[in-house]
Amino acid sequence: MAGRGKRKAAFRSSESKNPVAEDGKKNRGENSSIPEELRQEVQDLYKLRMPEDFYHFWEFCERQDPENPCEALKSSLGLRLVGPYDILAGKHKATKKSEPNYLLHWRYFYDPPEFQTIINGDSEKQHHLGYFRDSPDELPVFVGANEAKNGCLVVQMGNNLFSAVNFLLSRRLKELGNRSQSSVLKELETKLTTVAKKLGYSLEQKTKEMKQRDRKVATRTFHGAGLVVPIDKTGVGYRELPETDGSLKKICKAIVEAPADEARIKAFAPIQEIITYVQFANDECDYGMGYELGIDLFCYGSHYFHKVVQQLLPLAYKLLKRHLFAEIIEVHLANRNWSDLDQLTV
Repeated sequence: MAGRGKRKAAFRSSESKNPVAEDGKKNRGENSSIPEELRQEVQDLYKLRMPEDFYHFWEFCERQDPENPCEALKSSLGLRLVGPYDILAGKHKATKKSEPNYLLHWRYFYDPPEFQTIINGDSEKQHHLGYFRDSPDELPVFVGANEAKNGCLVVQMGNNLFSAVNFLLSRRLKELGNRSQSSVLKELETKLTTVAKKLGYSLEQKTKEMKQRDRKVATRTFHGAGLVVPIDKTGVGYRELPETDGSLKKICKAIVEAPADEARIKAFAPIQEIITYVQFANDECDYGMGYELGIDLFCYGSHYFHKVVQQLLPLAYKLLKRHLFAEIIEVHLANRNWSDLDQLTV
């Protein structure tokens, strides 16, 4: 089988502790004042534990706009707090939907199960920020950004929300130059950086802990954020696909653009061959192979791949003991669309 030509992870070990979570214990100055019962409600609805910067950032926005913290950054940056912040705002108690699905709440078209939307922005590009987790049992490893209308790429924005929003602030200030609107943003930037430093949050876009994670990444995949899987000292846990990213995209393109079903079935042959390799890999505990192929096909975005993704990803997640991600991908594939992102609005 031809090699993929990408380096394997330099760090070989079983599933490791989350460096961001470890860092959180030694660097954060104080816990937020969010009541424990409200924290538990967020966790129960989303089945995910939120990092402390999530609550600290809510308190920061409350100080900017006590009446409507979710809209505190709307006029200055075009950003709105969504997703689990809707729980802190109590919006879930006012919804007329009988059974909102929080696994789908603000889940954009290209969001993989690892990505949880926290803030949205430009609706035209469907720009949004979210936490990226390698495992549902761990705290996020970074905050990422995606513009769904422009594709699946996830851009790393630091390891906390203060860093991510500060990056957007800095970029906006550069765009404005010395125009009058910049004074409001400069004031916001001063407030944000002051609070972040007081609480001990890094404002770097790429922290030391994120660089440590990079060394554990087995493969970048189409979304670029990378996948981390347990790999033992002998290299068992991940094996490369027999296609490069470029050649796999060409195969996908041929399938999507096939003029008729007969031609499409023929174009699917290389994918079927790779699935056979994945089955061998799973038998030998190299679960990362099927994980990678499933994520790549999901990221390509065509409904023609949904059945194959359904075959690959839930199994890969279950083999990796990431059962919540298996649940998320199944419900997302059944409801994947460009609109109806807000589960609390009828």
